[in-house]
Amino acid sequence: MYIHKLKIGDVELENNLILAPMAGVTDKPFRIICKKFGPGLVCTEMGSSRAMFHNDQKTKKLFDTEGEKRPVSFQIFGSDEETLAYATKYVSGFADIIDFNMGCPAPKVVKNGDGSRLLLDLPKAKKMIETVVNNSSVPVTLKFRTGWDKEHIVATEVAKIAEECGVSAITIHGRTRSEYYSGKANLEIIRKVKESVNIPVIGNGDVVDEISAKEMFEKTGVDGIMIGRGSFGNPWIFREIKYYLETGEFLDKPKNTEKLEIIKEHINLAVEQKGEIAIKELRKHIAWYVKGLKNSSEFRNNINKIETKEELEKALEEYFKSL
Repeated sequence: MYIHKLKIGDVELENNLILAPMAGVTDKPFRIICKKFGPGLVCTEMGSSRAMFHNDQKTKKLFDTEGEKRPVSFQIFGSDEETLAYATKYVSGFADIIDFNMGCPAPKVVKNGDGSRLLLDLPKAKKMIETVVNNSSVPVTLKFRTGWDKEHIVATEVAKIAEECGVSAITIHGRTRSEYYSGKANLEIIRKVKESVNIPVIGNGDVVDEISAKEMFEKTGVDGIMIGRGSFGNPWIFREIKYYLETGEFLDKPKNTEKLEIIKEHINLAVEQKGEIAIKELRKHIAWYVKGLKNSSEFRNNINKIETKEELEKALEEYFKSL
């Protein structure tokens, strides 16, 4: 009932569970790992339109999807017509879907007028959405928050503008910018957004397990759900939610042997893509993977000193043996 195929423009997703775009998290190795457990769509980290316009190689590398199972959604952000038009044309040369970010609350993004800052200027937001839609040769989606703060809730207006501009689907995170990730996602506003437009609406915020996924679908009527922080160290979440929503039963949690296997695969993918510098970046992922396991905080402290793949794999083998 809740799990079904989802059409975004001319792209048909196998199912309506989506891995959220998250800066510093959803790089290629993590997307490949998550994809193994069945989301219908995964998203890249967000790329700055300004950086792409100035040919920043580091930003362009965020969009490396070689060897990945498609479809992949590519997220861009910006608030300047010229650079957004350029970035959209560039990215639509290889993307399946382009997602325009109007939800990022990070101060360094907001201070440039990007991300959720656009929620304070809807005429400008409309112009930016039109720029992306008009320059894209693939379906465009829009991700945004309920508003800037409680005094400026603009979610339904933004949804209607997006539909009017030709956006193929929208994702609404049920918090304001000023809430960041605190408090609880407002499912009531997500429901109102869903009722205000005819394009697919994807609900985002606080989907961390089977029960919260069912609640998001039940209380809002959304067409799909996007999972962000619930996937940290837990790529199995997609498999578990899908199984539960299809059968009403809970899958067994992954055994430690499977955990270790996936961690090692994640390490191999990351080192293959970025070299041993990836070991430092992987520390946070490994901390998430082992969270809740015996002596995990002590183990986390130990791996923070490790800088080579060999040492890291040895430490992991020993730690999992001790469990």
